[in-house]
Amino acid sequence: METTELTVRQANAADVAALVELRIANAEAHVALDPDTYRVPSRDAVTRHFAAVLAENPNQDAIFVAETPDGRVLGMVEVLRHPSPPEHQILRPLPSAEIHTVVLGDARGGGAGAALLAAAQQWATGQGIRYLAAGIHHRNAGAVRFYARAGFADAGFRLVKRLGSPS
Repeated sequence: METTELTVRQANAADVAALVELRIANAEAHVALDPDTYRVPSRDAVTRHFAAVLAENPNQDAIFVAETPDGRVLGMVEVLRHPSPPEHQILRPLPSAEIHTVVLGDARGGGAGAALLAAAQQWATGQGIRYLAAGIHHRNAGAVRFYARAGFADAGFRLVKRLGSPS
């Protein structure tokens, strides 16, 4: 896609339908990567989630959207704060958050992801957040490249072992 003029702004209640479409598209792409890990949630559940998040305290977490001059939402980024680790754990209690960026397939490469990430980083910095983490499936090579270009780096490994049968 060509670079186009974009506006990045904090999401509001009028964006719920677009956010739902982005979440569903993202879920479908992830199911293709690993159907044993990911699922496509119901539209109703996703709608309830975004409606609730946008109605609550906007300083707790944030959602930004990138839109074209004609109002088409091309992507979103969520910044979700991590709780502080308990006193008994060894992790430093530095404010951190998880970041999730989604850009529609036909809009990738046009600058929407980078603009969303910049807005999220600016917001997080203003909130005193010191670390952003992006959980990326190892088969999602495009996301790995995107975040690496933005300065994200390996912070270790998360090893998992499946137990029992999937439900």
